[in-house]
Amino acid sequence: MNQKLPPLKLLHTSDWHIGRTLYGRKRYEEFEAFLSWLAETIQQNEIDALLVAGDVFDTSAPSNRAQELYYRFLCRVAASSCRHVVVVAGNHDSPSFLNAPKELLKALDVHVVGSSTASPEDEVLVLCNEQDAPELIVCAVPYLRDRDIRVAEAGESVEDKERKLIEGIRTHYAAVAALAEQKREELGVDIPIVGTGHLFTAGGQTVDGDGVRELYVGSLAHVTAGIFPACFNYLALGHLHVPQKVNGSETIRYSGSPLPMGFGEAKQQKSVCQVEFHSTAASVQLIDVPIFQKLERVKGDWEGISNRIIELTATDDPNRSRAWLEVIYDGTEVIGDLRERLEAAISGTQMEILRIKNNRIIERVLGQIHEEETLDDLNVNDVFERCLAVHDVPEEQRPELLRAYQETVSSLYEDDVQAE
Repeated sequence: MNQKLPPLKLLHTSDWHIGRTLYGRKRYEEFEAFLSWLAETIQQNEIDALLVAGDVFDTSAPSNRAQELYYRFLCRVAASSCRHVVVVAGNHDSPSFLNAPKELLKALDVHVVGSSTASPEDEVLVLCNEQDAPELIVCAVPYLRDRDIRVAEAGESVEDKERKLIEGIRTHYAAVAALAEQKREELGVDIPIVGTGHLFTAGGQTVDGDGVRELYVGSLAHVTAGIFPACFNYLALGHLHVPQKVNGSETIRYSGSPLPMGFGEAKQQKSVCQVEFHSTAASVQLIDVPIFQKLERVKGDWEGISNRIIELTATDDPNRSRAWLEVIYDGTEVIGDLRERLEAAISGTQMEILRIKNNRIIERVLGQIHEEETLDDLNVNDVFERCLAVHDVPEEQRPELLRAYQETVSSLYEDDVQAE
């Protein structure tokens, strides 16, 4: 290595989920505000490269408005001082949809990797500065679908599947890392190697209602930090919405989602990761994302709930005074007109109630029927388990049926509806 380059600034973000709704409420204004803030932050902090580690969109067939926000943002960043943008697909994204404009976007120095291929070359990017000198190597690994890394065999056990999946992920990362190291050696320049990933690491932190979907059946998604090659000077991960280090490492991180995906994340400080490289040594700084729409979970008996609403109404903080509310009533008194009381309490304010959960009605009146629940309250496994219970399926048969159901659902999620 005979040449050193000036410091390099990289920004790591993920899990935008553009187009996601919250209990039916569209959130395009929030997404637009975040992307505008992100573009300004990139310019102000003189970021050289942006990494987006998956789940750009919330669905595989994003709306026209969601697409417009994405492409408008990419054009704005391309016109800034940021030299490179690397986008990899997550489990919510359609690989073919993200890949469709990749050749066009390459002209803007936007590199898109929607899916893994048989060739590691497709995921190893050598990025150059204005003088056309190499300054960064990115191992742009997208979400690895089961079918990409494991050959299914009839009669194999759950343990066999788990072993094959883990080994498939390890082998894939080893192949791209080896190629990246080879390229760095050939270039003779001491430049950083950065990896990406969209997966669930063992010990990863989640919160209720964050919408994080299991990637594989059972615990197969939970890979250990030891699976990643040591040559990565920084590893930019996506999928988990809580910002966090992996195994205590400063340089293996989830940036987390920039917006709270549910009320369970309402009190969480969202951030993006700014990584500065001096040669191959990385230092990481978290940049807090502003709150664009306040979410407030109000829980308690009627007196506690009504007092909290009065506090929110009286505050000078504009975010709180126009908050979206989730109300959870758990007082001892049975209140049949809870919704009417709540609507009266927020009348004349800018607050909106997106969800009401009356725990007392559920417990005392409805027992196990859960009539107050909507599909928003349940995941697909919950619904299937309710069906098994309703049809009196014997307990001993349920685990195997649930596992088969999870495999079917997983394969449906991984089908690329945009592909020909």
